[in-house]
Amino acid sequence: MNESSLAFTALIFLGAAIIMVPLVRKLGLSSVIGFILGGIIIGPFGLKLTGSDSQDIMEATEFGVIMLLFLVGLEIEPKKFWTIRKKIIGMGLGQMAATVFLLLGIFFLAGWQFNAALVAALCFSLSSTAIVLQTLKEK
Repeated sequence: MNESSLAFTALIFLGAAIIMVPLVRKLGLSSVIGFILGGIIIGPFGLKLTGSDSQDIMEATEFGVIMLLFLVGLEIEPKKFWTIRKKIIGMGLGQMAATVFLLLGIFFLAGWQFNAALVAALCFSLSSTAIVLQTLKEK
């Protein structure tokens, strides 16, 4: 991805967020819903503003994940984190396991092959963790 393409893609992503997040917040919904709807609208199944090159989208999302992890690191207090580490690990693994098993069952009943259902369930479980954390932060 060249620099002008990265800047243009970033502007499209930011524009979608700037428009959609306030709209869903006025409806009393989480900003996460605004980000998801914005992505659907500008993505390859919507207005196709992100282009057809999946490599560009992957590089932009990698940058987003890096920024998310950086922001999480800024907010963590190491001493407090260390004292509640067992609760965090237990609750995190429990939430992921519950999500995986629930979605695995749903996908399997929908006729998906086991391997595809497992991969999709694992992906959704990781995404659901980020969504739950953002929603809790907003409350």
